[in-house]
Amino acid sequence: MLVSDLPTPALLVDRARLTANLDAMAARAEAQGVALRPHVKTHKCPEIARLQTERGAQGITVATVLEAEAFADAGFDDIRMATPPVGPKKAERLAALAGRGGRISFTTDSLEGVRQAQAAFLEAGQSAGVLIEVDTGYGRCGVDWDDLDALTLVAGAINEASALELVGLLSHGGHAYTTGSADQTKDQARREVMDAERDRVLEAATRLVEAGRLRSDPELSVGSTPGVTVFTNAERGGLTITEVRPGTYVFFDAGQVSFGAARLQDCALTCIGTVVSQRRFDDGTERTITDAGKKILTADRRTGSKTFGTVLYSPRTMIAHPHAIVSALSEEHGWVDTPGGSIWDVGDPVFVVPNHACVAVATRSTLYVVDGDEVIDTWDVVGR
Repeated sequence: MLVSDLPTPALLVDRARLTANLDAMAARAEAQGVALRPHVKTHKCPEIARLQTERGAQGITVATVLEAEAFADAGFDDIRMATPPVGPKKAERLAALAGRGGRISFTTDSLEGVRQAQAAFLEAGQSAGVLIEVDTGYGRCGVDWDDLDALTLVAGAINEASALELVGLLSHGGHAYTTGSADQTKDQARREVMDAERDRVLEAATRLVEAGRLRSDPELSVGSTPGVTVFTNAERGGLTITEVRPGTYVFFDAGQVSFGAARLQDCALTCIGTVVSQRRFDDGTERTITDAGKKILTADRRTGSKTFGTVLYSPRTMIAHPHAIVSALSEEHGWVDTPGGSIWDVGDPVFVVPNHACVAVATRSTLYVVDGDEVIDTWDVVGR
């Protein structure tokens, strides 16, 4: 089957670029002496997770219980949930997965989270590893990295819970998704956030070890794709970071390009749509309407940009159209405006690199794997 035969809209995965991205991140993790535990919420695809495992990935990271269940069904047996399993039946479902064998671990940052997990795992006769989530500056989940009293309180509760084992600390420096200030390069901006995340996790771990609340060989897990692309390991008090959890690196996306974490030529995920209508305005702008709307491109925008994705001349060249932008989206329509006139006619394909690959993939049940113009495989998207 050819790409031109596909029903649109659809998501294409370029096999060569995907493989190059997987190889590069595996090499980076090895060079920094850390385990690579990729976040599969980006691709939700067992086939890609197997490719990551073949390249040395040590377990996977998930965002939801549904993802954990789906990847356990696909044969993965070392699953870490990087969100607290708080709420009806979440911890119970994780405990049921633990009962099937393999290793289940998750994060917490509250006494109530510990209580709910302890009750569920104790009732199921199972155990789990727990990592305290540490907030290193992002301001989302986590105990403040420098609040030793709060860290000690949560650590003590986990240590007293018979079904739980405190195995380490975890952070997510989401503020690495930044272009930085005017006097910084993009790499410098990301490195500043990543270095602070690393150092603050090491500081918190060192203080907990010294207080007798954390084992002397803790698992210390950090990172996001833009952070890990500039990550360097370090040592403090005999401890080093042991694990990184990038996700978007498998595909990259237009957002990652804007942060400086990738080049457009690295992006392995492309949306293909079909021109369904056109109109021309008095100022010479031509509006091309495609069938790729917010239900595939998503409504996410990147900082400082007015477009819902990067419009390409073709996925072969990965060269951005210098003038065309996806100016608006409705549910099933993408509005591509081109000053001076469009290069497309009704019925033509239009290729767009999404701003946010993770959300785009979650809208699809299938990814089409391509080599040039040929569709060479189809992969299922699970845990949606």
